[in-house]
Amino acid sequence: MRTLKLRYLAGLTAALAIELTQLPGAHAAPAPTVHTVKPGQSIQAAVKAARPGDTIQLRAGVYRENVQITKDRLTLRGVGRTTVLTAPDKASANACGKAGHGVCVTGTAQRRVKNVHIRSLTVTGFPKNGIWGSRTVRMDVRNTLAEKNGQQGIGQQLSTRGVFVRNVSRNNKESGIFLANTVDAEGGATDAKGTRVAENRLSGNRIGVVVRRLRNLTVEQNTVTGNCGGVFVVGDESKPRAGDLTVAHNAVQGNNAYCAPNARLPFIQGAGIVLTGTETTRVTGNQVHDNVGTSPMSGGIVLFKSVVGVANSKNAISRNVLTGNKPADVADRDKGPGNTFTGNVCTLSVPTGRC
Repeated sequence: MRTLKLRYLAGLTAALAIELTQLPGAHAAPAPTVHTVKPGQSIQAAVKAARPGDTIQLRAGVYRENVQITKDRLTLRGVGRTTVLTAPDKASANACGKAGHGVCVTGTAQRRVKNVHIRSLTVTGFPKNGIWGSRTVRMDVRNTLAEKNGQQGIGQQLSTRGVFVRNVSRNNKESGIFLANTVDAEGGATDAKGTRVAENRLSGNRIGVVVRRLRNLTVEQNTVTGNCGGVFVVGDESKPRAGDLTVAHNAVQGNNAYCAPNARLPFIQGAGIVLTGTETTRVTGNQVHDNVGTSPMSGGIVLFKSVVGVANSKNAISRNVLTGNKPADVADRDKGPGNTFTGNVCTLSVPTGRC
């Protein structure tokens, strides 16, 4: 009797499963689609047609448009540097075109855009930023060349968990990679929730990497050379303070171009790794060589007061190797409280005792 009941229940379960698969909405989600775009076709049209999870695959060639992405889980992929996105003669009518950027990944205060991937293309010649994220989560940019853009090569604001890996960002008028809490309002540092900037090559920019008013991120294993300044971690008196982040194992060398002063900063030249108004930042294991200049921020690793005069505090500068930086390999110019200098290999520090 027990065997018959078990057989009956098994048959009933199978029948119910078949019936449920026939109900509306019970079907599996459609498989991701690859939307192939060729030169002369519209990338934006492919983005509009795509569903979350889809890929927009760009063939080699030149595309002249501004691309706006507001959907989750899209991948925009080229075939390498021969896939070139550049500014059109007339900006696209979308928000990205009106802002002057190349590729925009944009959410809202109510709904952030998540898991957008940008891969293997060149973004060049835009009046503002090459690639720009705002209100994003896990925006992921890899193996991309951003060059000769009017402001930032690659950047984001109001965003978390970003990944920027193995890109080349060069000859942009502001930063190679720029990360901020927000660009158009004052306020305390925000939690970047593990954002990672790694293995990028950054050259010919005003500053290679700028981290402004953020916490909880890593800048590691980047090659930063030929800029006016290498890596800047920027804070001020706002609460919470900028900091609680790591700058580690980067090669920061020969950032000796001259950039004129602006309303916020003196001229920049020969600045390797600079902390301004930050706290509990870990600068460790970096190779910092031949950064030479006469700016107040010149030198290998420099602690400098913020634009509103706030000193750095409780930062740990350790196990870095510094040579040929002038006027000093390590310069503690604001003498803020609780900063420590341990295990650094260098020739000259100001004041003495920081090597």
